[in-house]
Amino acid sequence: QVQLVESGGGLVQSGGSLRLTCTSSILINDFYEMGWYRQAPGKEREWVARITRVGDEEYADPVTGRFTVSRGNSGVVMSLEMNILKAEDTAVYYCHVRSPFGADAWGQGTQVTVTS
Repeated sequence: QVQLVESGGGLVQSGGSLRLTCTSSILINDFYEMGWYRQAPGKEREWVARITRVGDEEYADPVTGRFTVSRGNSGVVMSLEMNILKAEDTAVYYCHVRSPFGADAWGQGTQVTVTS
């Protein structure tokens, strides 16, 4: 079973930047779809960004132009570079992968708090 661990969350002022990383207990190859989700207090979990199996990067509208998702190496599954952070970006951020067979795995989440 895949175990994912996110890191890099923290407290940052509005306009600042953070970089989240996701590591895995097993090798995650290019046949996996991978992405980031977030959940703000009192809200549903929402998709943020993903890398498709063909390597395309896709972003939710609220983060387009500010966030960049990238594949990692040496045990790092992927990263999420977050720039020009806003208070509405405050949430717990989750790493997600889906295997070629459709099996999903989630990390435990990392808190991102943006102060205005």
